[in-house]
Amino acid sequence: MKHLFKKGTDERKPVLLLLHGTGGNEEDLLPLANMVSPDSDVLSVRGNVSENGMPRFFRRLAEGVFDEEDLIFRTKELNDFIDESATNYQFDRNNVVAVGYSNGANIAGSLIFHYENAIKGAILHHPMVPRRGVELPDLKQLPVFIGAGMNDPICPAAETEELEKLLSKAGAQVEVKWENMGHQLTRAEVEAAAEWFNKNFNE
Repeated sequence: MKHLFKKGTDERKPVLLLLHGTGGNEEDLLPLANMVSPDSDVLSVRGNVSENGMPRFFRRLAEGVFDEEDLIFRTKELNDFIDESATNYQFDRNNVVAVGYSNGANIAGSLIFHYENAIKGAILHHPMVPRRGVELPDLKQLPVFIGAGMNDPICPAAETEELEKLLSKAGAQVEVKWENMGHQLTRAEVEAAAEWFNKNFNE
């Protein structure tokens, strides 16, 4: 997978796995990494699917309708890629926190749904429920931050509430930050995510 890896200055800090939104690339979320944990290693990945020339992490059949078969395949592909990267770049595979926006948050959510211990925590900006009707792994105490828009036209508030319930029911410790800025990713939301990260991973 196309990606970039940036070595951090403190290898005890979690590695940040950056996952962009539709039409983004591996450069997009680097400013977020600097705000959330400037000392961390960064593994920023570009989605392998193209939708009208726009990179994505998995196919969709329509707005808000995921191609489940492709989602499952691409989630495995990403999980395998993190395994390989941990070997290649010599970081702790068990110390990875995902930071995703929109489509990237959805594939991060899918990692949580499909692979126990795939990540140590997640910052999900404007995610949807990746799959319904599946049993989630034991997410005992997995810390998850969700940034959401009360008036998000792409990801309705009910979607966020459902995702929070599913994750919490499986044992995750979920914190939701609501904004009124639609699907936009705001500085205030990223600052809240950084505060959450420091509380969960720096104490």
